[in-house]
Amino acid sequence: MPTEQYHEPASELSQETRTFARMLTSVIEEAEAINWYEQRISVEKDPQAKAIMQNAQEEEFKHFGMDLEFLLRKKPKWREMMKIILFSEGDIVEKGEKAED
Repeated sequence: MPTEQYHEPASELSQETRTFARMLTSVIEEAEAINWYEQRISVEKDPQAKAIMQNAQEEEFKHFGMDLEFLLRKKPKWREMMKIILFSEGDIVEKGEKAED
């Protein structure tokens, strides 16, 4: 079955690489869902509907975080870079440049 998540023939990719591609796709899908809920929440007038959407968006944040954590565990170099950028004070761009070093 063809898929857009592979740029090389799937049969030639290792199971580890296929799992990695699936998880990257999941991160993208979760980010899209977070965005869709953000837009819906911003225009929703009904308080109960808005609360339900906010609850659903929080679930998407959780899934995004779990997917990201999985990927970072598979790529220690990425994890080291993220330790410099995420959950830190200061200029984000400067942190990103430092992480590249």
